[in-house]
Parts: sequence; structure tokens; C-alpha cells
Amino acid sequence: MNHKRICKLYNKMISLVEFRRLAPHERMDVFLLSHFLARIPRTGSEPLDGDINDPLSLFLSLLPAPKTAPEILAILPNSLTPQEDLAMSIYSRFNNNNFTIHSHMNTIGHGVFPLASRLFNHSCAPNAAPRYIFTSPQSVIMEVVALRDITPGEEVCVPYLDPALTQSRHQAFQYTYGFTCECHSCILIRKFGQIPRPDSLDVTSSVSEALRSYVGVDHMVGANLPEPSLADLPASLRCVLHESYMEHLSEQFSKASHEGNYSIAVPSGFTLLALYLLVYPHNYPQIGLHLLELAKTNWNALVSSESSGETEAKVQARITLKHAQRILSIYGREGDEHGPLDEIQQLEKLLGE
Repeated sequence: MNHKRICKLYNKMISLVEFRRLAPHERMDVFLLSHFLARIPRTGSEPLDGDINDPLSLFLSLLPAPKTAPEILAILPNSLTPQEDLAMSIYSRFNNNNFTIHSHMNTIGHGVFPLASRLFNHSCAPNAAPRYIFTSPQSVIMEVVALRDITPGEEVCVPYLDPALTQSRHQAFQYTYGFTCECHSCILIRKFGQIPRPDSLDVTSSVSEALRSYVGVDHMVGANLPEPSLADLPASLRCVLHESYMEHLSEQFSKASHEGNYSIAVPSGFTLLALYLLVYPHNYPQIGLHLLELAKTNWNALVSSESSGETEAKVQARITLKHAQRILSIYGREGDEHGPLDEIQQLEKLLGE
């Protein structure tokens, strides 16, 4: 019923000059807001103030965003916005409580989960992380998973943004959420001052070697993953916190792995692992996913070399796979089937585990 009500209005909305001027994510907000408003009865009934059993009242109990966007509301037809103040309140809370929904850690959508917004606070060094369960025909379910033992009285915190956004997250928190993050990761990074950019490939190469040495994953991983200290990071290595450095490493590792250039893929993969261990909290799922990719890269290097016996590549494939299995088992299954845990089982068979 709501579908029919909204669809006949879409052509009118998207033909407006004001709509075409919006950024892509703002256009998506228009569509999402129109769906939300269409679910509100047109009888003019007010939300039940303070009644958490009333979905609209529960939603309106969430904190609003510090800034509003009246230009987005102006695009919506009057038939969807009988109460302009209510529409603004809804949009403001959607903007401030919007979770990124992912499947196998790949972003596939956004959604508001009021209970999670009310129960969990934020940290860039979180002790928990959300995962999403898809069971047709039910709505998406968010589950919050502890990444480590949480002591009685300790606050359960999840990340609002990717903790690897070491530079842009500060502006995002202030602009979108209206606060300055005071987690220990943000405090340390602010103390470092302006993060220098590693400008050349030569510098990047020497920095990468120093980073692997500092973290303790120089071309190999042992039985225990290191837990490097961000606080003790030497000034000469602070450039690794520049977001362009992780972007360069990710592209280099992905390109070399897919092209079969394992002499570059393996060391760049270990460098990226060192950086992940530095910026992400212990047992963070992104570390587990990268360890799985590193295990697959070592396996492909082994197969392409046609070597037999216990080569270093095979040993490292087994070790990185075990670490990946441990971390991703803590996080659990997410999204649809055929995910990372299934890949781990297949690779274990190939390695003779």
C-alpha cells in the first residue's frame, strides 16, 4: 500500500531542479525519508509521547542531528509532510542514528536501529562491533558482538565510523554528530598533531619496512598476533596514519595479488596487516578478513611456484588462516551464506588441515 502511494510521487520528485542539485547520498535520503513518512498514518494522530512500544515515539526519543537540511524536506510532496516539524524531527534523527548495514563487511545499505542507538555508545577503539543477519522475509536484524572480555560496569562501545579513518573521522563526528570524540585513539592522534603524508614510493617502501619491524610482522606471523602500541609510535612512523598510505597499500596488495605478482603482494599484505593491527582494536573483523586474504595470497604463491613440502608460503598460509578463523569465529556469521568462514573451511581442506 505504501509502495503505491510513494511510486506515483517519485517522477515528480526526481524531476525537480532542487533534487538534481543534491549529492547522491542526499538523494537517497529523500527516498528513505519518503518511505518512512509514508508509514505514518494520515489521520494526523500524534506519536505517543514516552511510549517505547509505539515505533514512532521510540524513534523520536533518539538524539537529533546537530544540523538539519530543510532543502531535502522542500522536495517532498505535501501529501507526505502534513506536519513539517514532525518530518524535520524524523529526518534529523535518521541522520544522527544511521548505521551502515554490511554483509561480509561489505556495505550494502543503511538503517536505523533505535535500541542499539539507545544502548551503545561510540569509540574508535571499540570493544564490540555490529553484525547483520538476513533472514527472509524478516527485516534485517542487528546483533552486537563483544570483541573481547568486557568487565562489569565497562561501557559497551561500537564504532560509528571505520576506525581506519584516522584523519577524516574528526570532521565527520563534528559535522554529522556534533561531538568531539574523546576515545583514547582520537586523543592520541590529536596529540600527534598534523599527520605528514608519505610523498614518494621510495619513502613509502622504507616506511613500510620500519612499520613491519615496529609491529613485529616482518614477512611472517607467529603463533600470537602482536598488539602494537599506538601511543609509542615513533614520530618517523606517524605518516602511516595518513589515510592515503592505507589506500596506497590496499591498492598495491589487491592489484599484485590479482595479477599474480606475489613478490610484491606478500610483503605489501604483511605491511597492511601491520597497519591494521596498529589502527584497529584487537579481534576487529577487518583484521580477520585481511588475514584470510593474506592466507589465500600465500596459497596462490605456493601453487604458482609448484613447490612441494613445507615451504614458508604454506606455513604462513596455515598460520594466517588460523588467526583469521579465530577472529572471524568471534565475530560470527554475517549476511548471506558463502561468507568468509566458508572460505576458511575450503582453504583448510586445500592445506590439509
